[in-house]
Amino acid sequence: QDNAGPTGFVEHSDPPRPPFPPFNEETALQKVKAAEAAWNKMDPELVAKAYSPDSVWRNRDHIFEGREAIKQFLSQKWSKESDYRLVKNLWCFSGNRIGVRFTYEFKNQETGQWYRCHGNELWQFDQLGYMQHRDMSGNDIPIEESERLFKE
Repeated sequence: QDNAGPTGFVEHSDPPRPPFPPFNEETALQKVKAAEAAWNKMDPELVAKAYSPDSVWRNRDHIFEGREAIKQFLSQKWSKESDYRLVKNLWCFSGNRIGVRFTYEFKNQETGQWYRCHGNELWQFDQLGYMQHRDMSGNDIPIEESERLFKE
């Protein structure tokens, strides 16, 4: 592909999405907190806008590519979860990459069981500030409602 970038991702003409790599502590934290805010709205359209058109995701045992697949995945995920609350923390950064630790809680709408997920994400961004690659590992732990950390 003539317009493939150095990592194999295709260049795109979407409007710039600052901050841009290379990241420093301030700009990496801006990306982390912007992602946290978007995910807490549980809006797949809004969340997908932060990713490059050919973004590659590994979410636990699901691997897929592209904004449409991201929207579909998030729609299915959030249709089963209620009272979703996510906190993301900057773990590390270098160049165009950011490492994140996160915790979120949700209630399974089918069973009524509460869960807390602890995990990590590895992110890679293109020169326009879009996330090209998201690699997520997480573990869901059943909890009682009284054990919730994130009550509004």
